[in-house]
Amino acid sequence: MISTLKYGWSLQNLRGDVLAGLVVALALIPEAIAFSIIAGVDPKVGLYASFCIAVVTAFFGGRPGMISAATGAMALLMVTLVKEHGLEYLLAATLLTGVIQILAGFLKLGSLMRFVSRSVVTGFVNALAILIFMAQLPELIDVTWHVYAMTAAGLGIIYLFPYIPRLGALIPSPLVCILLLTAVSITLGLDIHTVGDMGELPDALPIFLWPDVPLNLETLWIILPYSVPLAVVGLLESLMTATIVDDLTDTPSDKNRECKGQGLANIVAGLFGGMAGCAMIGQSVINVKSGGRTRISTLIAGVVLLILVVFLDEWVSQIPMAALVAVMIMVSIGTFSWESIINLKKHPLSTNLVMLVTVAIVVATHNLALGVFAGVLLAALFFANKIGQYLYIDDELVDGGNLRRYRVVGQVFFSSSEKFTAAFDFKEDVERVSIDLSQAHFWDITAVSALDKVVLKFRREGTEVEVIGLNEASATIVDRFAVHDKPEAVDQLMGH
Repeated sequence: MISTLKYGWSLQNLRGDVLAGLVVALALIPEAIAFSIIAGVDPKVGLYASFCIAVVTAFFGGRPGMISAATGAMALLMVTLVKEHGLEYLLAATLLTGVIQILAGFLKLGSLMRFVSRSVVTGFVNALAILIFMAQLPELIDVTWHVYAMTAAGLGIIYLFPYIPRLGALIPSPLVCILLLTAVSITLGLDIHTVGDMGELPDALPIFLWPDVPLNLETLWIILPYSVPLAVVGLLESLMTATIVDDLTDTPSDKNRECKGQGLANIVAGLFGGMAGCAMIGQSVINVKSGGRTRISTLIAGVVLLILVVFLDEWVSQIPMAALVAVMIMVSIGTFSWESIINLKKHPLSTNLVMLVTVAIVVATHNLALGVFAGVLLAALFFANKIGQYLYIDDELVDGGNLRRYRVVGQVFFSSSEKFTAAFDFKEDVERVSIDLSQAHFWDITAVSALDKVVLKFRREGTEVEVIGLNEASATIVDRFAVHDKPEAVDQLMGH
């Protein structure tokens, strides 16, 4: 237990983690408020959730340096529940979401990430980069020139400050951007959109609240249809984000522990008046780019967030949204895989299609789960089709023309079963047929059915058939499901 808690708590990067946590805390505030508004709840629900989820995942999550909080993807799934049943049922649904996610962790469903191809991950990243950028556009439409000037100045600070000798390496440029632009806005008294305009900040610490709902089956049937998709989307986005942070930091993470950590975080959030949340790719990228690497940065982000909104709300409310827009534009630019555009000419068409379909569906629907599921399904179909092509069957006539020997090389399954069946000549006038399967593998019921079909067709033509060379795994599935070697089943099939 102690070694588990020590995982990811190194003090070697303390300054980088603390400064990165400060940047993330500032950037979390307007997003948490915005997501609360989307879900139809008070801003404090999203802010309390972000605090609880960040702190709990700092201790129990499986990916050091990753930021989890209230998110837009989860907020969209809550709208109908809040509208029809109210906040208390949302809190109950959040608790159930956490329980489902913890169960997923114990069932080791986090290991399913190995089935997500690189092209799907790339499409997911690119789609999120586009969505992050699109989310900033409302702050840049129908505004005064001051907003454009502040945003441009913010981007200039973010990209140029790191090149200042010594100083550039000490403080994350996004933090410098937020502090400088806030100072300029206050000093000049600019009439521009600020964090305070997003919604009222809470003036008290979160307190323990058990959802005021009846504990019966009726309540379960109300919240279950929302908790299941919340759990799935939350885990999917969290595991995808963990994979991306793995790549950015060149370090591994424990995906199953992440499932449990996210579940526990949502339970705590629900008990303290917060909505369900998950990992945030934008904030995680900000954290990594600002120097955050360990759990300390995640903990600092959560704790500082609460301190800012409760005790320093007068100052925080004056932060210009233009400064945060500049930071998020930086995130979208840094998140997008620009190399993927170049690779469109180099990579196979199937790989490009998987990536582009994932991007298109996520951007069109704003549903991350739907886009990833579509990408995984398409990748699986392309893979099955490709593997199905790797089936080779040759034959030779031996024993004075009395024996036709077939040699099967490759994988036989649902995609290649028709090719397997079509390779045999059932009308040839030979006494015996030998089918050598020593270099083949039978994967599923469809493959076994194809073998049955071949053997029974030869027998109908009066040809003796011998099947040889089945490996142990193939022999197991053939012995269990094949009918060609079971006389009673053959008689039934042939109508005897």
